[in-house]
Amino acid sequence: MSKALIKQLVETNIHDDGMVETGVKGVQLFRVTRPVRCAPAIYEPTLVVILSGSKEAIINGQRYVYDSRQYMCCPISMPVEAGTPEASSENPLLGVYISLDTKVMTELALEMDTAQGAIRQSQASGLSPSFTFSDWDDAFTDALLRLLNLLKNPADISILGEGRLRELYYAVLKGAAGASARGAFGVGNDIARSIAYLSNNLAKPINIEVMASQLGMSRAVLHRKFKQATMMSPIQFVKSMRLNTAAIKIAGGMSVNSAAMEVGYVSSSQFSREFKRMYGQSPKQWISSKPVTQGAL
Repeated sequence: MSKALIKQLVETNIHDDGMVETGVKGVQLFRVTRPVRCAPAIYEPTLVVILSGSKEAIINGQRYVYDSRQYMCCPISMPVEAGTPEASSENPLLGVYISLDTKVMTELALEMDTAQGAIRQSQASGLSPSFTFSDWDDAFTDALLRLLNLLKNPADISILGEGRLRELYYAVLKGAAGASARGAFGVGNDIARSIAYLSNNLAKPINIEVMASQLGMSRAVLHRKFKQATMMSPIQFVKSMRLNTAAIKIAGGMSVNSAAMEVGYVSSSQFSREFKRMYGQSPKQWISSKPVTQGAL
């Protein structure tokens, strides 16, 4: 019943395709009524909650489709291809996009780590620590309903929004996605911090040996742990982040050469070769096909 009420609240507050701000920082509603093929995107730390329809994501060549049966938790920055190939006016994609505030999530994760066994350690389900699907449990459903109920009153949003969002974060950390989220935000999150560093420094040369040394690991251990977290090696991750970021910039109107330089490519010919290997088209062919970069969608 709570899930039906959540869907009703979302339908009441969004009438056109696109994304709508709720007034609660980092919380948006979305609606899509036409099919959109998968296109390069960067998932920042986020939750995606679907109430009708389905969504597709491709990570390192693997395709995943998810819908209202589970919500998606991505606690670290990830290069993906995302789309809504099944959306239609008869079966719209409808849902909630929630940014994960790193500071608040870290505070909660650390508090939980020191709670002396007060919190049951749940096992994460789904794909990997970086991309997890979780069943709706009562705590998550109730917290999301309480958060969206604030949309009825702007004063409630202003006064209670931050607390209700924190309550939802806590429900995520306690639930089936909690282990992966705590791995990103809690104690011992060296790999998550290395991922954040790489994501924020795409234009700089990457030295895996130096990174491993700074984390107190061998190159082999870093490679293994990194792949466990992202399904990619560090080099693959950086390449995917660079190409996806460049593709988003190109789709936004930036020239191919400028986009390549902004993500660290010195040679435009190398960029074009790797772009074609990743997407099956040269940058110019890709532009002419008018890809739609969905971002959160």
